[in-house]
Amino acid sequence: MLTKNNYLTAVFILLILLFVFFQPYCVQAQESQNKTNIEGTPTFNQGILIIILLIFLLLVMFIWEPLPIGVISLCIPVILIILDFWTKVSVEDALSGFSNSATITVMAMFVISRGIQNSGAMQFLGNKIIKYTGDNEKKQVIAISGLTGIIAGFINNTPTVATFIPMVTDLARKTKVSPSKLLIPLSYAAMLGGTLTLLGTSTNLLGSQVSARLINHPFSMFEFTKLGIVVFVVGILYLITIGHRLIPERIRHDLKDYIEEYEIEKYLTEIKIAENSPLIGQDIGELLSNKGKNLDIIQLNRNNEKYMEPLELKTIRPNDHLVIRADYETVLEFAKINGVIILPEIKISQAQLENEITGQKVIELVIPDNSFLKGRTINNVNFLNRYDASLLAIRHGGEIAHTDIKNFYLREGDVLLLLAAENTIERLKENQNFIIRERDETETIAYKPLDIILSVGIAFSIIILASLKILPIPIATLAGVAAMVILKLIDPQEIYDSINWEVIFLLAGLIPLGVAIEQTGTAKFIANQILNIAGFLPDIIVLAIFYYMTTLLTDIISNNATVVLMIPVAINAADQIGANPFAFVLAVTFAASASFASPVGYQTNLMVYGPGGYKFRDYVLVGAPLEIIMAVIVPIAISIFWGL
Repeated sequence: MLTKNNYLTAVFILLILLFVFFQPYCVQAQESQNKTNIEGTPTFNQGILIIILLIFLLLVMFIWEPLPIGVISLCIPVILIILDFWTKVSVEDALSGFSNSATITVMAMFVISRGIQNSGAMQFLGNKIIKYTGDNEKKQVIAISGLTGIIAGFINNTPTVATFIPMVTDLARKTKVSPSKLLIPLSYAAMLGGTLTLLGTSTNLLGSQVSARLINHPFSMFEFTKLGIVVFVVGILYLITIGHRLIPERIRHDLKDYIEEYEIEKYLTEIKIAENSPLIGQDIGELLSNKGKNLDIIQLNRNNEKYMEPLELKTIRPNDHLVIRADYETVLEFAKINGVIILPEIKISQAQLENEITGQKVIELVIPDNSFLKGRTINNVNFLNRYDASLLAIRHGGEIAHTDIKNFYLREGDVLLLLAAENTIERLKENQNFIIRERDETETIAYKPLDIILSVGIAFSIIILASLKILPIPIATLAGVAAMVILKLIDPQEIYDSINWEVIFLLAGLIPLGVAIEQTGTAKFIANQILNIAGFLPDIIVLAIFYYMTTLLTDIISNNATVVLMIPVAINAADQIGANPFAFVLAVTFAASASFASPVGYQTNLMVYGPGGYKFRDYVLVGAPLEIIMAVIVPIAISIFWGL
């Protein structure tokens, strides 16, 4: 049976087949329509229609994700070649995204960021924040926003946020501040800081590539830093004066433990196996397979010993105590049928589940944007058996799931509440697919001063080499990767694990799409339609319109997709009104990094969505005013610095 997502996939494939089938019959019609009007703007023809339909289809696919975004992106070059009569894309154009300098630089920067994380540099700075701010919420927002933004200006902002999430939530708990008040500022500051230099975000690198191709003006390392400083300062001032006041306390800061925070007391029950129970002699795995999806065994207590996953092969004995996760009606039915005794006087707490001797702890596991769990369920990947952990609950934004959670489809930003052993926690910490948080963590991070100096030195060397044009940026970053490996700051195997391949595949697919948008005349056609409505307005207002259009589009789809779609249109609009095209390129590039009013438009917003317990409307409440402010500030600053 087709699911909702499979319907979208079927439609996608059907459209491709229809295009291929009708191609021979449309050649003559296409040749007759492929003309230009007196003003040089292409008439609406089949090539433009096909590109617009493809863009619309991709927008739908990016929003609903019937397939991983990386897979969708890899289909784009294939489609462009199948429809090459209309798309005007050659095989070289279709594959250009894989060898593009932006793709190579982004790939290398993921590795550089991992090397810096390995050194403990960012955790060291996080601990300094804790010592400086104390329990003063405004100081916390200032310190977190300022430090995150500056760091994100020089290394990719996504791993910056991934590293800081555990530190920020730990700071919030230690100082009795709701983590909800700090995590949106963390994400916003990383986005704002990403506008400071060319290396701050993949959006800047992709925008530079498109600008170089269309107007022969790539970005230098610090070309737009003065504009980035304006944006950063305005954004931080907003966060510390207005923004943090608008953020609700979705997660209470006065709760004793995770059991209270996740409201799972009523879903955890301890039972005792009676002497005459029919369950005696059964394996727990057999019991669970017969029971179904609404009941799970979290822990086995036998003779004062606590056992957790893997429990499937444990044989049930008389007087065993089982901690069950299920709603109370299911527990009552289970007890009635299977001869077990419910122990209502025992209230399950975090302390009861944990075991200091064996290292069992309750932890939170955050799903980042590059995790293999994204779009899959716990059962799909056999996660609990693979990592010997028990699943207690799942937080998706402000909602908490307690039942049928092993079949819950996970998204980036979701938080899994797990009971795991010490060796499992260490394995999870070393895996880039997860971000681990422990309540009241007392572990002292072993900083490596020499590694910190070397890794940060490599990062600054890349910036110096690229900014002085001693080496091209992609070559400088690849040299940095080599230096990281030679100096043993990163293990060679870590290189593959540290790269967010979905971003790489996204760039590889979007770059040839940008070529098709330009070569078919689609960009000029769309620009002409926009100017038919707004062309009579002053240039700075048209610039502001493009900025805000880009921001709204970024709130719906990814920032990189928005840059590819909007920069060619903006350049054509600038040409038609006689304005400075580079000013329009900058406006679109900065707008693509200004997705403040939605959790889905930018990776860092999704990463804090679950840990902050946010609802979609929280981003609208806090982010929409900031987007409006930036839509005024950025066009004015661009007109002052670069002219229109």
